[in-house]
Amino acid sequence: MDKKIKSCEIDVVARVKEYREPEACWGKDCVTVSFYAFDPERGTLRRKRVKLNRELKCVKGKRAQREFVQGVVDRLRDELKAGWNPWIQQSESLVYARWEDACERYKAYLVKQQNEHNMRPESVASYMSYQRVLMRWVSAERKNVRYAYQFDRRLVDAFLDYVYLDKDNSIQTRNNYLSWIKSFSTWMLGKCYIEQDPTQGIPRMKIKRGSKNRDVIPDGVLQQIHDYLEKHNKHFLLACYLLHYLFVRPHEIAQLKIEDFSLSRKTLLIHGDVAKNWQDAVVTLPMHVIELMLDLDVFRSPGRYYLFSDGFKPGEDFRSEKFFRDYWTRVLRKELKFSDRYKFYSLKDTGITNMLRANTDVLSVRDQARHSSILITDIYTPKDIKEANKLLVNYRGVL
Repeated sequence: MDKKIKSCEIDVVARVKEYREPEACWGKDCVTVSFYAFDPERGTLRRKRVKLNRELKCVKGKRAQREFVQGVVDRLRDELKAGWNPWIQQSESLVYARWEDACERYKAYLVKQQNEHNMRPESVASYMSYQRVLMRWVSAERKNVRYAYQFDRRLVDAFLDYVYLDKDNSIQTRNNYLSWIKSFSTWMLGKCYIEQDPTQGIPRMKIKRGSKNRDVIPDGVLQQIHDYLEKHNKHFLLACYLLHYLFVRPHEIAQLKIEDFSLSRKTLLIHGDVAKNWQDAVVTLPMHVIELMLDLDVFRSPGRYYLFSDGFKPGEDFRSEKFFRDYWTRVLRKELKFSDRYKFYSLKDTGITNMLRANTDVLSVRDQARHSSILITDIYTPKDIKEANKLLVNYRGVL
């Protein structure tokens, strides 16, 4: 018997749509709607009856009562067609949990992870954004996903085609969605909402090596950016300085507070809970960055204030890294009409490259950029300034 039940549980998703249409039976003293649905414990179709006597007492008139009963029949038919099963719904199985409930539970999980510092706020925001796009697509395309088990391979494959083909996104964006769906699927599997990984067999699309979607910014464009911001938005110029000269990543910039800066030591402390490698780090503040901060009077604000809040000025309210990217795209690029391959993050790549071009020693650049090794820093070294190793030029072996 146990083997039979186990076999039925494994096959339950495949057999869920086995049902018989609901029908209304009008008796002398009662009205019953009955239908058959697959019962996994019995392994057969089982009759389900729904009595409507109590409900009909609130409906006046024979015609209104018949319309009410027909409405119940229609709703039950729609639910059965969508995959609802009354027998499994009553059991402990989560594969028949409602899709929206599973998604809400996942969002609560992400918030909990963020509050306990197991996930960065920007990661949580990205995951929630991916999920919103998925849920809107499901709704707009009328995929009729009502239960968790319906999150399957075909749905995932169709959604990725929508992201890549219909929305005309890049391969990288499509791969980013796939990475999130893999994470989401792992969570769904762990919570027993699904029985198989719907991403199994769906590969990442290959990206041509060296095809970054951003370029190093030329000196002429850097000068234009500086001149425009010095005139129109010095606080955003400070954000650009932090990215270009201190190599502070955008999500880290958004988290910076006034108290993280030390004028006496000319340093900035980046806390591990916002850093990419989860480790505290101290980087050097160049004098011209300090001078701009003094000019903007940022140190008159309380130490607990974020360095960049509303209007990019110090304040109590947190603004995400998207705030910076949006200004770069919607204001700077629009006004200066530079290439869309010059991203806000390009300032970091450009800063490292220019610092190496200026013959700054690699160890200093590595420490400022907080790279784990010189090999990573060396990636940014312009090929036209690399020189032969002087120790090897005159080397001569036995051969």
